Amino acid sequence: MKDFKRYTITSALPYANGPLHIGHLAGAYIPADIFVRFLRMNNKEVAFVCGSDEHGAAITIKAKKEGITPQEIIDKYNAQIKESFEQFGISFDIYHRTSSKIHHELSQEFFLNLYDKGEFVEKYSEQYYDEEYHQFLADRYIVGTCPNCHNEGAYGDQCEKCGTSLSPTDLINPKSTLSGKTPVLRETKHWYLPLDKYQAWLEKWLLEGKKDILKSNVYGQCSSWLKSGLQARSMTRDLDWGVDVPLEEAKGKKLYVWLDAPIGYISATKQWALDTGKDWEKYWKKQENPADDACLIHFIGKDNIVFHCIIFPSILHAHGEYVLPENIPANEFLNLEGDKLSTSRNHAVWLHEYLADFPGKQDELRYVLTSILPETSDSEFTWKDFQARVNNELVAIFGNFINRVLVLSHKYFDGKVKAAGELSDKDKLVLSELERYPKTISSSLSQYRFREALAHFMNVARLGNKYLADEEPWKLIKTDEDRVKTVLNIGLQIAANLAVLAQPFLPHTAEKLFQMLNFQDRDWTAAGNPNLLENDHQLGEVQLLFEKIADEQIDAQLAKLAQAKVDNAKTQTSTAEPAKANIAFDQFTPLDIRVGKILTAEKVAKTKKLLKLTIDTGIDQRTVVSGIAEFFNPEDIIGRQVSILVNLEPREIKGILSQGMILMAEDADGRLDFVAPQSNIQPGSIVR
Repeated sequence: MKDFKRYTITSALPYANGPLHIGHLAGAYIPADIFVRFLRMNNKEVAFVCGSDEHGAAITIKAKKEGITPQEIIDKYNAQIKESFEQFGISFDIYHRTSSKIHHELSQEFFLNLYDKGEFVEKYSEQYYDEEYHQFLADRYIVGTCPNCHNEGAYGDQCEKCGTSLSPTDLINPKSTLSGKTPVLRETKHWYLPLDKYQAWLEKWLLEGKKDILKSNVYGQCSSWLKSGLQARSMTRDLDWGVDVPLEEAKGKKLYVWLDAPIGYISATKQWALDTGKDWEKYWKKQENPADDACLIHFIGKDNIVFHCIIFPSILHAHGEYVLPENIPANEFLNLEGDKLSTSRNHAVWLHEYLADFPGKQDELRYVLTSILPETSDSEFTWKDFQARVNNELVAIFGNFINRVLVLSHKYFDGKVKAAGELSDKDKLVLSELERYPKTISSSLSQYRFREALAHFMNVARLGNKYLADEEPWKLIKTDEDRVKTVLNIGLQIAANLAVLAQPFLPHTAEKLFQMLNFQDRDWTAAGNPNLLENDHQLGEVQLLFEKIADEQIDAQLAKLAQAKVDNAKTQTSTAEPAKANIAFDQFTPLDIRVGKILTAEKVAKTKKLLKLTIDTGIDQRTVVSGIAEFFNPEDIIGRQVSILVNLEPREIKGILSQGMILMAEDADGRLDFVAPQSNIQPGSIVR
């Protein structure tokens, strides 16, 4: 990674419509915080900014559900999220709000800059309008059937099952989330950012310029979007909550949240600069000498890749005065106990609840989440694994080594660091390895490989543990006190290095260890030094670094998740989706549904949700593209019987002609299963 003097680090702005859960931490905030702490230890100028995303349809939907105002929603959750971050130790320079005056003004300045340059395309278009609520419907106020994968719960901007970007008019059988009724189309005017205009520039800047820089998962998603061809996207909305469009002719309209939200990074930096006497432009704007430009890095989850890699850079490029992101190290999704995290189903580990249930154990969660970060593919958190990693790694390896070396030093030498004598070959080898580790960890962190960096860090603790176990100073003390002085000196130097190296990963633990060693924190250049603690240095009081997690604590957490499933099942039963309107028998009879058999199955390239199936329908063999890849492995469904609608008009999906649709059952959790005969039936048999 290129070395910069100044860094601007952002973490995705969390929606202020609910609390934080561990998926948020693993997606953006833990890796960002590790990286920022590492930069600061290397004496870099850093602005680490974040804030609540307090506009958009998600906020107003939440407010309507709870019967309160959007302002009450954002005030409640901004305070809760901010407190959770502070308790967890995320080291933002500022945690700001997009509802602030400085943010509204800056967002409007951005809009007017692009407007005055003629960057927007003004369009009259027909958009959905809810006649009962007397308002136009933002994308997230409309749900319907995805034309791609036939998911009936797709939103008006995106299908969250197959990932297809949509417009509300693409949906089949659209419904308003406000009234539940079918909306009507009415004409309205909006201002569009012509992303197609920036296609060639994006291909050069992103696909060519960052091919060897971006993570494979990020590059792949961006490449897929650009190859599909970009289209103009509206930068304004007909909403009653958000940043006003600063045009006389646009009264009542608001800026699209994905125009104003990323500008929240800039307005947060601007507020921080005002509060601290800094120059915010040095962190965001191009400098006279390009070598003085700041390095902008966005830490986000996979669902925000397109916005940070394509839309926001296009806005910055069109403006012209701002630096562009150097990197966007996005993570994939974190699953929980064999299922997807779900806020609506309460299937989550909420951060504020964890902090209450496990007081003082912030670093334990930081450690476990860092060790399983979904860096290039989805990963999973389980409570049993959490317990095992804490007990078998933090307690048994790291904590055990620190406790041993400090307790023995107090017992034998009154807590003083004794001078080392002549070093053995084993001593020299251990110190050589100690010197090597900071460079190895630094290399991993610079390449955003945080799991790898943490593993190297723990190897330093393993090095110390093994050294003490091999040398057995508790036995040597009976025959060779001078040798014990050397062994404990080296052990304490390893402990001091662990305190230095722990600061990015486990800041609370590092602080505790510095106190026990009676040793001031050091920057990264100190790491690897075999003489951090001077001869006759007086050590502090010994404490346990970590405590074991008891079975009862884990059982309580598993019981909480199980109860959430029970509660959710009750809710599902009482709020089952009502039956659709009656139809005549003659409307049903044209559907030709047959029993089919899956002959082949393979993933569709550059998609995560689609499978290409070859199905024996009894009348022919045909290709069907189905959005079931997240529920079934291709090799597991070959030979399965299915129900297939064979007279559905063929449709091209991702360049593949799909000739039918297989019938799937979907539960309230969004899980899919085949609608199929219970016993073997001849392909081609009619489903009546």
